[in-house]
Amino acid sequence: MSGHKKYLSVALLSAVLLPAMASAADAPATFTPEQEAKIGKIAADYLVAHPEVLLQASQKLQQIQAEQQASAATQAVLKNAAVLTQDKNTPTYGPANGKVTVIEFFDYQCVYCSRLAPVMEQVIKAHPQTRFAFKEWPIFGGRWESSLEAAKTGLQIYQQKGADAYLAYHNGIYATGHNEGKLTTADIQQQAKKAGFDAKKAADVEPVLQSINDLAQEIGLSGTPGVIVMPTTGATEASITVFPGLADKASLEAAIKKAGG
Repeated sequence: MSGHKKYLSVALLSAVLLPAMASAADAPATFTPEQEAKIGKIAADYLVAHPEVLLQASQKLQQIQAEQQASAATQAVLKNAAVLTQDKNTPTYGPANGKVTVIEFFDYQCVYCSRLAPVMEQVIKAHPQTRFAFKEWPIFGGRWESSLEAAKTGLQIYQQKGADAYLAYHNGIYATGHNEGKLTTADIQQQAKKAGFDAKKAADVEPVLQSINDLAQEIGLSGTPGVIVMPTTGATEASITVFPGLADKASLEAAIKKAGG
C-alpha cells in the first residue's frame, strides 16, 4: 500500500473510531462539524475509489468473529468435557481407555451428515485406538418424523445390543442414501432388524435426546454435523478441535494427532 493510501486509511479509521470513542467516554467532540464533514467526504471518496478496502475490512471482521466463536466453543467444550466423553447413555465405539475421543452430533436426515458418514467410517477404521461418541441430535424431527424415529432407534439399539450393533445400524442408515425427508420407517426397521433389535424391549430414550439437545445448545452448535476431537481426559484448550460442519479425513486425522499429544 502506498504512503498516500496508508494516510487515507488512517484518516478513515480516525473518522470512524475517534468519534465513537469520544462518545463512549462522554468526552467533547474531537472535530468540529465542518471538519467531520470534510473527513466524511474524504472517506467516502476514498472508499468509492478503493472498494477493496471494504472487502479487506469485511474479511478481517469475519476472521475475528470466527476466532471468537471458536474460542467460545472450545471453552464450552472444556466446561462440558465429562458429559462429552464419559456419558454412559451416548453410543460409543472403540476402546474405553482410548486417549482421544471424537464426538459427532448428527441427524440421519441431514444431507451434510450423510456426506460426512463415509469419511467417518474411514477414520474409524484407520484409528482403532480412538474412541468415537455418537450424539444423536434429530434437529429435523419437527419436519420429518423419521428423523426422530431413527435417532430413538439408534439409542435403543445401543442400550439393547451394544456398540457393534449400533455402528452397523448407524452406517446402514446412511448407506441407504435417504436423507432430506427421504428416510422411511421401512428403512429404519430394516436396519434395526439387521442389528438384532427387539422393539418390544426398547427403552425410553427421550431424556437422553433432551440431554443431547441441551448439550449442543450449551456448546453453541448451530446445526449438524458438528464434530469435536479432544483428549478423553485432561483436555486443554490447545488440544481441542471443533468442526462446526463438514470435515475432511485429513483434518480429522490432524485433530486426532493433536489431541493425542
